[in-house]
Amino acid sequence: MSDRNRSFRLVVNKGAQPLSIAGLYLVTDQGENLVERVRSALRGGVSVLQYRAKHKPPELCRSEGSELKQLCRSFGVSFIVNDDVSLARDLDADGVHLGQDDESVGRAREQLGPGKFIGKSTHNLDEALQAEQEGADYIGFGAMYPTGSKNVTHIPGTAGLSAIRDRVRLPVVAIGGITTSNACRVIDAGADALAVISSVLSSPRPDLSACELRLLFNRQRPFPRGTVLTVAGSDSGGGAGIQADIKTITLLGSYAASVLTALTAQNTRGVSSIHGLPPSFVMDQLDAVLEDIPVDVIKTGMLHTPAIIAALAERLTERQTMTALVIDPVMVAKGGAALMECDATQIFLKQLLPLAYLLTPNIPEAERLLGTRISSEAHMEQAARDLHRLGAANVLIKGGHLAGQHSTDILFDGTECRSFTAERIFTNNTHGTGCSYASAIAAFLAQGEPLGCAVKKAKDFITAAIRMARPLGKGHSPINHFAAVRQR
Repeated sequence: MSDRNRSFRLVVNKGAQPLSIAGLYLVTDQGENLVERVRSALRGGVSVLQYRAKHKPPELCRSEGSELKQLCRSFGVSFIVNDDVSLARDLDADGVHLGQDDESVGRAREQLGPGKFIGKSTHNLDEALQAEQEGADYIGFGAMYPTGSKNVTHIPGTAGLSAIRDRVRLPVVAIGGITTSNACRVIDAGADALAVISSVLSSPRPDLSACELRLLFNRQRPFPRGTVLTVAGSDSGGGAGIQADIKTITLLGSYAASVLTALTAQNTRGVSSIHGLPPSFVMDQLDAVLEDIPVDVIKTGMLHTPAIIAALAERLTERQTMTALVIDPVMVAKGGAALMECDATQIFLKQLLPLAYLLTPNIPEAERLLGTRISSEAHMEQAARDLHRLGAANVLIKGGHLAGQHSTDILFDGTECRSFTAERIFTNNTHGTGCSYASAIAAFLAQGEPLGCAVKKAKDFITAAIRMARPLGKGHSPINHFAAVRQR
């Protein structure tokens, strides 16, 4: 066989990462179906599980704890037992977490042996330093905020956490009342891990809630911060599609990986032809990236065919650990060419849309998905709620197709609607707006911004990119990614 025809493949395998106390630290509750809820949360990216079995019979603690430990093993997650050193020893747990009134760190170490984590709850600097002196491996510190899971008499809060951060060399697990709305402040104050209970386990989707909290830790990473994988079609003119995605993600400070679904012969005047790629090759690209590169957010654009949509949905469902999915339901090009085959819509609605962390349709796309007309902001709100009922966790309806002096987008998070408004810019230089907007949101999510902040920053970016666009070509000119980023 000649060298020209020979295929070489070099695979470098790095060893598994050791268990650690960092990231999302989940404490179990006393509710029903605990194992299944924990399984879902682990899929969302929990790093440590603490089994808290208050008032349960010893036999149940051992059987339930054993099942949870095996789950943790399969996900590569640290398994800690709350308070009970004997149970931790019987289960061969990775460690035990002790309260201030429990036995000493030294005594727990004698019973569990070397190589096990010993954590200690603390409420002030003196207790934290004492735990460190006793040989604890990490400390719990709090409460950060009031919580319903226990009687809290002392709340040092984020100010107290900031005050001890430079004095304690151990990993700090922040405890008490932490939710997605306040977690960023706790991380910024110096927490290595966030201990949560109800904000994940009481959620109808523990996997999504865990994934959302896990991403917030990326805010402490160096740039390029976070990785976004875009699954989309190519725009040979470079204004939209995967080219616009990569420009946006890279310029905003994240790492961009890509999976091509289709090739288009396209310029600012329109799409002259489309060559869809085989679904098997699309999946080959996806697998190659995901088996090697840690991806924080997946963003989809032009998926083109029912087969690609179905294959993508199946592959994402099969993955052990979920990744936040931002879906831009690209259906029609700026010039009017159909980018999604007609019979793909129902498959999209049934198989892929329910996997969305965020769905970002413009008004024509939302109308097509719902089979209804949208002519006002009130209609946009209703459409967002309707698409949420179809399974998308969060829905952003983009209002650029309405008339008026302002362009308003509506975000529905399953509980409330929020508006994001900017002055409308009357211009034809809007090629790539939808692709770039969704990619900007994905990039900010990957960088550890909560959803509302990610949408606000992306809205500011896309508005500036439209305002600063310059004529290029003879049709709808592309937006100005570079200038928009420079003015940030």
